Amino acid sequence: MTDVISYEIRLASRPNGIPTKDNFAIAQTKLEPLPDQEVLVRNLYMSVDPYMRGRMNDSKSYVAPFAIGKVLEGGAVGEVVESHASEFKPGDVVTSNFGWREYFIANPKELHPVSREIEPLSVYLGALGMTGMTAWAGLNLVEVKASDVIYISGAAGAVGSVAGQLAKLRGCKVIGSAGSKEKVRFLIDECGFDLAFDYKESSAMEQLSRLVPDGIDVYFDNVGGEMLEAALSTLRVHGRIIACGGISGYNNQKPQPGPSNLFNMIGKRLTMKGLLVRDWLDRQSEFEQEVSGYFSSGKLKNKETVVVGIDQAPNAFIGLFTGNNIGKMVVRLD
Repeated sequence: MTDVISYEIRLASRPNGIPTKDNFAIAQTKLEPLPDQEVLVRNLYMSVDPYMRGRMNDSKSYVAPFAIGKVLEGGAVGEVVESHASEFKPGDVVTSNFGWREYFIANPKELHPVSREIEPLSVYLGALGMTGMTAWAGLNLVEVKASDVIYISGAAGAVGSVAGQLAKLRGCKVIGSAGSKEKVRFLIDECGFDLAFDYKESSAMEQLSRLVPDGIDVYFDNVGGEMLEAALSTLRVHGRIIACGGISGYNNQKPQPGPSNLFNMIGKRLTMKGLLVRDWLDRQSEFEQEVSGYFSSGKLKNKETVVVGIDQAPNAFIGLFTGNNIGKMVVRLD
């Protein structure tokens, strides 16, 4: 292997509130010679995801925090350039958690093979990747069924837009909320939601009361805060909550107070379950078989917002918190 020079994005400092470009640094690194039983990969696409904001804090969570001065990591789709392992050959396409860099060396166990025949390859970060699997797992977590009325917050985002489409395929009535008229149209016209509303026009509580006066059975929570409070009031007796994310509070410097109407959990005998997709990795093949079939047949759409160049990854990440994306935010490497 000739010398491989790779650009990568490192965490320069820990954010206070919404991250800024000053919290990131682009650096150049030289890769070591490729060892036996290892694989050299060039990333083609990388993912930026809201959950990564929590890893930028120096605090304990379900995953270790990012270290200052070290390369960030996240989902990526790449092409094998050179292989000293029998499991892969040059030209193979793989997914990994080695994002935020152009090239990397990995053990075959750290790579997941995917088909080059499915286009665009970035779909393996969206509907056919961990994003789609999060949506799929959430619906299975609370056993969403055909007769359910489900409300999804952050519905025009990566997970929400897939969750809504999968729920429709199950025969559910689907309601979504998003932050602009354009995103509301996307949910209705492209994702097939039955109802959708712009939460900036009036409170979620008011709009849910108007749109679904008889209540909802399931709430898929990607936002927390006001949306969770509205759902707690709208859920029917024995309703279920999928606790997937809480982007409304990710940049808060102090924890926000819990919902004022949490007593509804008792009065309505509600169930709330937390969701981490990594708990479902033993069912990844089941997910891929089911959902790739929907995608290949055109029943499931994969919406992306694509930015170009690894140097634009910080801007893409920051844009997640200002509503710049519809669907999955993806960085295409040059």
